Amino acid sequence: MKFDVAVIGGGPAGLSACIFATRAGLKTICIEKLAVGGQASLSYEINNYPSYNSIAGADLTYKMFEQAKQCGTEFVFKNVLQITKTKTGFTIKTRDDNYYAKKLIIACGTIPRRLDVQEDKYVGKGVSYCASCDGAFFKGKTVAIVGGGDSAFEYAEYLSRIVKKVYLLNRSEKFRANNLRVENARKLKNVKILTNAKVLELKGDEVLSSINIDNNGKKQNLVVDGLFVAIGHIPNLNFLNFTIDLDDNGYIKVNEYMQTSEKNVYACGDIVSKHFKQVITACADGAIAGNSVIGD
Repeated sequence: MKFDVAVIGGGPAGLSACIFATRAGLKTICIEKLAVGGQASLSYEINNYPSYNSIAGADLTYKMFEQAKQCGTEFVFKNVLQITKTKTGFTIKTRDDNYYAKKLIIACGTIPRRLDVQEDKYVGKGVSYCASCDGAFFKGKTVAIVGGGDSAFEYAEYLSRIVKKVYLLNRSEKFRANNLRVENARKLKNVKILTNAKVLELKGDEVLSSINIDNNGKKQNLVVDGLFVAIGHIPNLNFLNFTIDLDDNGYIKVNEYMQTSEKNVYACGDIVSKHFKQVITACADGAIAGNSVIGD
């Protein structure tokens, strides 16, 4: 199966790239390993995207998906195992099929950062990386959230409506979240914010039952039914068998046209090295990448 453009990832950046590429008449395929929308689809509420005072992340990204599909983008939902260069383009290998494209747009986003306290033992048994996905399982119970950014406070606000009590644990006294989110969380009666708090150990038999933390130098055990990890994300480009320039943190370096160091390879969205990462900036990246493949 041959295409003019292959977009790896179906989040806001990838979907925007698809819209621009297909509208220009390029035969475009989008390969997404899970479901369209990426991390944005997991947001309970998005209220800083122009034209919507408030909209669920899943609803917004599904509208993007419908538009890309209507424009003519072909979608497949498979995990990309390897991408290799050929004389005329790129071969994208999945478990079932291979796809060929003249140009490549990498929009695969990132994966959740781990705590490294052996939480894999409790994933799906009390540990989660998505509040909107798993919050309902903890209705009326006590949970903890680790993190100090916008996602952590968004989780706290969302979970406060479902659970009995929320502990929000931040490693330092300063938060990366915007002040409005922090102040809103402080007003919630069932949310307790602990600063200078670090998770040391997870406890439980078959399922998570408590966590040991260091809070301002003092050891403490918190009895919780669930732990939501929201400490950021990391890039994962293990599927590339060729080299492109990355920054010190492993994110892809691009120019103003979203062109990488490799000819005919573009990148957009959260996988790109940049300071500000929001749905709207991801869409802008994708629009630029989708437009760049047209004339390059």
